[in-house]
Amino acid sequence: SIEYRWAEGRGDRLSGLAAELVRLKVDLIVAASQAALAAKQATTVIPIVMPIITDPVRLGLIASLARPGGNATGFATQNDELPGKWLELIKETIPRVSRVTVLWSPIYDGGAQRAAAEAAARSLGLRLQTVKLERSEDFSTAFLDMQKNRTEALIVSSSPFFYQHRTRLVALAAKHRLPTIYHQSEFVVGSGGLMSYGPDFHDLFRRSATYVDKILRGAKPEDLPVQQPTKFELVVNGKTAQILGLAIPQPVLLRADKFIE
Repeated sequence: SIEYRWAEGRGDRLSGLAAELVRLKVDLIVAASQAALAAKQATTVIPIVMPIITDPVRLGLIASLARPGGNATGFATQNDELPGKWLELIKETIPRVSRVTVLWSPIYDGGAQRAAAEAAARSLGLRLQTVKLERSEDFSTAFLDMQKNRTEALIVSSSPFFYQHRTRLVALAAKHRLPTIYHQSEFVVGSGGLMSYGPDFHDLFRRSATYVDKILRGAKPEDLPVQQPTKFELVVNGKTAQILGLAIPQPVLLRADKFIE
């Protein structure tokens, strides 16, 4: 049997939900991102499989990728390496771009991505503005500020907080005619964003099922190495590009795993 718990996008509920599962004495917990942190705080005994986690070593969830130790294992997305790729794609898509803004959230390990983006921007000769967002009420003001600062392109970094509000973020980017790259394909395929680049999260959840199976058959999480993504997706929305008046360069189109006409 499977006990489902959903925090409805509210991070403050995760600790209580994790504690509830521990009280039920479940045999294993599957928890991604913020939920994995809550699960680890709730138990050091019940095995935890993490389908998505940025840098579990830095977050203190495991000792190392090869030998996790403790009761948690899974798949590390290493999202702090992605900002460089996002900036490269923006530069390739809009060669004349010079001013880029990164939206980042401190709610879940966003500081590392911000720092990585700043380093990548320097190497690419781009002027980078970083905007911290913790409340959805501040979205509209943030986009108005970007307009005043003459932002030419936007990066929405990876965060469960941004994923929860993806429809609104995409709508604001469209309203301000701001070419934007996101970390997850749902921002593009389901919500109409311009482009996304990141791990194939569906593949990570499928692969996590093999770890669930091994642990329930007797394997210990501490002996199962934390793996990294093997599939990365570039998704481009041709309809949105046309609305923005952008001609997507052929090399970018050839690299796209999905293209929405």
